[in-house]
Amino acid sequence: MRRLIINADDFGLTSGVNRAIVEGNRSGIVTSATLMANAKAFVEATGLVKAQPGLKTGCHVVLIDGAPLSADLPTLANGSSRFRSSLKQFALDAVRKRIAAEEIQRETEAQIRKIQACGITLTHVDSHKHTHMFPQVLRPVLRSARACGVRAVRNPFEPWRSWPHSMVLGSPGLWFRSAAVMAFQMFASDFRRALKEEGMLSTDGTVGIAATGMLDQQILLKILNALPEGTWELVCHPGYSDVDLQAAGTRLIQSREIELAALTSAETQEAIAHQKIELISYADL
Repeated sequence: MRRLIINADDFGLTSGVNRAIVEGNRSGIVTSATLMANAKAFVEATGLVKAQPGLKTGCHVVLIDGAPLSADLPTLANGSSRFRSSLKQFALDAVRKRIAAEEIQRETEAQIRKIQACGITLTHVDSHKHTHMFPQVLRPVLRSARACGVRAVRNPFEPWRSWPHSMVLGSPGLWFRSAAVMAFQMFASDFRRALKEEGMLSTDGTVGIAATGMLDQQILLKILNALPEGTWELVCHPGYSDVDLQAAGTRLIQSREIELAALTSAETQEAIAHQKIELISYADL
């Protein structure tokens, strides 16, 4: 049996992203989205969630890029009013234990509770740019989620066996991304151990991470056709390329419309039916 959560990240980033995520749920295969509590289009997104009960919602915890909700975060905000903008620097500081776990837990809980205060029931948490993959970040994120009554989290590791090898070999742009994704596998065992010890739920892994920014119709079909047995998450980033998105500081601009087209195409829905993939959300775990 193959079950698949299709989660759209960055809900709340811009109105164009919000509109695309809702469209992906109404007309396509998106079953879930994760909401950014500190994003500019957050209020609009919360209204859309309430009007779209079939779109299950989690918290997209932001610890890099943007501004925190909490005050007094000397290590997490790196002495400024904003988070680090470099994932490489964040990773180095996290691994070297230069970011206080207490600050991560406090900020994560603030973001989760802000969403819950809007009357939204959260199904899970994940993180912007998968920062919770690092063990020093994971534990405080899990503890914040548990304190807020959220019991599921994204498994941010994409196993090699889930990749269509012909897709990777046929796309030089995927080589670098694939190598980077594989390098982070060193943290996978820590993730599984923490999940068990903290009593949290997750999937067998996430697919589509290496294809971020390159997910088109062809690649999506190859991912679906190669999906292993088990319960998985497909991460995606649909959106509309507009002035707000171009000013949002994301590298994913034109690619979001390409993803939306693939997520809502009849060809994609036919492939899911043909492969007998059951679409679910984190609420079904």
